[in-house]
Amino acid sequence: MTETTTKTHGQHGHRSHARRSKAGETEIPQPSFAERTRTLLVGQQTGYLSSHSRHQEGFPFGSVMPYALDASGRPLMLISKMAMHTQNLDQDARASLLVPGEGAAKDPLGAGRVTLLGHGEPVPADDLDAARELYLERHPKAGYWIDYADFGLYRLEVSSVYFVGGFGVMGWVEVADYSEAAPDPLVDVAAGIIEHMNDDHADALQLLAAGVIEGTSEAAVEEATMTAVDRLGFHLRVKVGERYHGCRVPFTREVRNSEETRTVMVEMVRAARG
Repeated sequence: MTETTTKTHGQHGHRSHARRSKAGETEIPQPSFAERTRTLLVGQQTGYLSSHSRHQEGFPFGSVMPYALDASGRPLMLISKMAMHTQNLDQDARASLLVPGEGAAKDPLGAGRVTLLGHGEPVPADDLDAARELYLERHPKAGYWIDYADFGLYRLEVSSVYFVGGFGVMGWVEVADYSEAAPDPLVDVAAGIIEHMNDDHADALQLLAAGVIEGTSEAAVEEATMTAVDRLGFHLRVKVGERYHGCRVPFTREVRNSEETRTVMVEMVRAARG
C-alpha cells in the first residue's frame, strides 16, 4: 500500500486520506494522519520524553512521562524541579515526546506511534488553572502531589508532528491540522474491539483479508490480526506464506460506536461468505 496525495473530507468535519491497495483500484477512505495522531494521543496517557542532557552535553536524555492534552493537543506534563529532565528543559527547552499506540507491547513495529517535537516550558500563570484541571482529569492520583512546592506543570509547544501508523504508513503532519483535528469516535472502545476480533473472530478477519489482497484466497491467509480500527474501517497485518502484508479494510458505512461497528462487521462477514 502506498500513500496517495489525494485528500477528501469525511463526515462530521473530519478530513480523510484516500489510499489504494493497488493501481487502478477504488480509493479506500480513512482518517487523515492528523486525526489518527490526535486519536492515538487521546487514547494513551504516557510517553517518552527526550530532552537535551545537561550532565552529558550533546546526548539525548529519555524519561517516562505521563501527560494530558489541552484543547490544541499540546501535552501537559507535571514534573519535579529535582528531576533531571526538568533541569534539562530549563537549560534547553527543545524536546520530543514519543507516544506508542495500542498494541505496542505485543507488536512494537506494527503498532502506531507519534513523535511530537517542540519546546517544553512552564505553563504560563494565566493558563495554570485550566491546565491543572485537565491534568487531574487524566491523572487523578496526581492530586496527592500536584500542589507540592517542587512540582510544576510544563507544556510542550508543538512545532513538528511525525506519525507512524505501522509498516509502510508514516509521514509528517502539519501542526495546524493536528491542533484542529478531533479524535476518532471509537477512541474509547477501539482497544476492546481489536481484542475481541483478534481473540474470537480470527477466521472472519482472514476471510476479509483475502478479499482485499490481490490474488489471495482465504486458505492462503495464515494469520490476520487487526491492528487498528476507526470510524471508516480497520487495518490488518496479514501473513501469507513467508510474507506479511499491511492492508486496509473499509467499512460499508461510517460507524460511531461499538454497537454500530459490530453490526457492520457482521454484515461484511456474511456478504464475504455469501
